[in-house]
Amino acid sequence: MRLTFSASSPSSSSSLDLRKSRLSAYIFFLLAFAFIFFFAAILYAEDFVYIFILGNSENNPLRQPISTINESTCPSCLNSYSYTNSTEKNRAKLAFALWESKEGCDVFSGRWVKDELTRPLYRESECPYIVPQLTCQDHGRPDQGYQHWRWQPHGCDLPSFNATLMLETLRGKRMMFVGDSLNRGQYISMVCLLHRLIPENAKSMETFDSLTVFTAKDYNTTIEFYWAPFLLKSNADNAVIHRITDRIVRKGSIDNHGQHWKGADILVFNTYLWWMTGQKMKILKGSFDDEKKEIVEMPTENAYRMVMKSMLRWGKLNMDPKKTRVFFTSMSPTHAKSIEWGGEPGKNCYNETTPIEDSNYWGSDCDKRIMQVIGEVFGNSKFPITFLNITQLSSYRKDAHTSIYKKQWNPLSPEQVANPVSYADCTHWCLPGLQDTWNELLFTKLFYP
Repeated sequence: MRLTFSASSPSSSSSLDLRKSRLSAYIFFLLAFAFIFFFAAILYAEDFVYIFILGNSENNPLRQPISTINESTCPSCLNSYSYTNSTEKNRAKLAFALWESKEGCDVFSGRWVKDELTRPLYRESECPYIVPQLTCQDHGRPDQGYQHWRWQPHGCDLPSFNATLMLETLRGKRMMFVGDSLNRGQYISMVCLLHRLIPENAKSMETFDSLTVFTAKDYNTTIEFYWAPFLLKSNADNAVIHRITDRIVRKGSIDNHGQHWKGADILVFNTYLWWMTGQKMKILKGSFDDEKKEIVEMPTENAYRMVMKSMLRWGKLNMDPKKTRVFFTSMSPTHAKSIEWGGEPGKNCYNETTPIEDSNYWGSDCDKRIMQVIGEVFGNSKFPITFLNITQLSSYRKDAHTSIYKKQWNPLSPEQVANPVSYADCTHWCLPGLQDTWNELLFTKLFYP
């Protein structure tokens, strides 16, 4: 009798089932791993990009203790209205960019929202670098509401300011703010946002004539401010004594100041306030040392166009777009006429404690002709420059000025003491405050252009 063993015998069937179960478990494990990786890639896309850029370097902030990291989110809708040119639109060529923003979101268009939880980004008493002209709380301002407003763009969010990322990016580099006292305020704000991560014995601030330098020794980096209110050489270039009403600017003189800017990796320019002396500006064609000076008058917008072209020409000759970035901050508004926002005649920013709610508000101090000049010059330039359009969002902040709560240059008269409106500073801004938002926008445009 011949016995026939089929393939479905109990022993072989059991072995096959065992192999199938093992294979199923292996496939399930692979699928689960793939799902987890895919989910993590979506959730932490920005961190993966950041790791990819900094690699396994010990300088990578993601390898630092969690307590030192203020992680920025990665909104996919960060784009802004600005005067760009064809070069800047090629995002891949912009230095320091980590992530490309989604088209369609203007980070400079939005509204101010009350935020008691995350604002201010630091305390006035925590930053010893704030000059006494900006320390409003120390000079008796009774309210703190101006510190608790957060800028909310329409349709997207600003990434959180990541001080660790900023410092690591600046390692071995120079960042410089160039311009007037308003740009100095933004400079001080940047120092205040960063200095807490640096040990006391590893940081310093020194002033050398027109140049102020904050040094972070462990990072081999400096953050600097250079006083040049017109960018070109002028009779107001003394960083301390510059209260001159008859202002004169020397044509073609940007290299006089520009020699001090060479070597900077990130430059932030501003110039506006000092140009507002009337319909015309005095231009010197020769040298300030000439015994007989040739001075001509030029319409202010034409003179401003001249300096914008000089700035871009200097950038083209001295800055490498593949390794460096250049920013320009638009005009900072003043609030000297409360009647313009529905207030009482003869009043100004004094005693104002809330922002202007009218989204269409535009004060008479902000010259739209100057904005048009910027648009024309930047739009026709092949040199990439990033425009920080802070004018409209700052126009809403009538509450954020230093007003009377600052160090006064001269003793007040009895008449001034009796009428605070007469000496309220409605040009400069308290710190912490509005200018921290300017730096949040600078951070956004640096890393997410």
